[in-house]
Amino acid sequence: MPELTVFTPTFNRAHTLPRLYDSLCQQSCKDFCWLIIDDGSTDSTVEYVKELQQKNCGFEIRYIYKENGGLHTAYNTAIENLDTELAMCIDSDDRVANGAIEKILNKWHREGSDTLAGIDSLDCYEDGKIIGDPLPDQKTVNPIDLMVGKYKLRDGDRKLIIRSELYKSVAPMPTLNGEKNFNPHYMHLKISLKYDFLVMNEPTCIVEYQPDGMANNIFRQYRNSPNSFAQLRLLCMDFLNAPLKFQIKNAVHYDSSSILAGKFSNIWKESKKPLLTIAMIFPGILLSILIKVLSKKQLIIMDNKK
Repeated sequence: MPELTVFTPTFNRAHTLPRLYDSLCQQSCKDFCWLIIDDGSTDSTVEYVKELQQKNCGFEIRYIYKENGGLHTAYNTAIENLDTELAMCIDSDDRVANGAIEKILNKWHREGSDTLAGIDSLDCYEDGKIIGDPLPDQKTVNPIDLMVGKYKLRDGDRKLIIRSELYKSVAPMPTLNGEKNFNPHYMHLKISLKYDFLVMNEPTCIVEYQPDGMANNIFRQYRNSPNSFAQLRLLCMDFLNAPLKFQIKNAVHYDSSSILAGKFSNIWKESKKPLLTIAMIFPGILLSILIKVLSKKQLIIMDNKK
């Protein structure tokens, strides 16, 4: 039984999966399985994966097809099928850094325990440049502390390796009003409310942002999944000891998402900070208008690229 599952949600990314597969083949340690969750692809993904499963790649490749439901539902399916101690998500357009699997498992063998959630590591670009700042020079860290600005680090993507049983404890993520853009980081934050992570100041994932990826289409996602983003903002607003600036930012976004979801009259009822929520209604209205404008621009840009 391998110790780590690398799971990959994918949708019509048969053209990027070979890069990820090659990076897995190049790992010095093959004590992992690769779990591919196909979220309703209509390209040649299934044929490509079947070809890979016939090869002697040194690690197990598991493939699960499901109807399209969005990234968070692919996470749900992956978590439901985890049977290893640790799990990490590598997106279908990214790659695992050289030697990362061995470094992860060695780190966990030396310092891991059931009092920790897992490992917090770095992402980098193709040229090796770290995305954002390195993690604090200490044994453990909490992603919420990073998020609220405790360490004054530049924003950047980081890769979490998480104990499977903790993933299972916070899954499945709900699908709200059929929305497909509920950020799975919601689960990571819920885990972080109770557990810290080991610090691993080395890149484990090489990121390549795609034109149709999450980072380049965030305003369309705000517009298309307002209920989901409202739930994420509610969770963030409830962080203990979060700076006021952070609370205000999330209150504005919560108000904006609620307005986009058509819940203006009930905007304060779910919030544990009703006064702040009401105080930020006007900025929330302005943000909701801006999101509508920018989401249309992103749609036009995407249509022009097709």
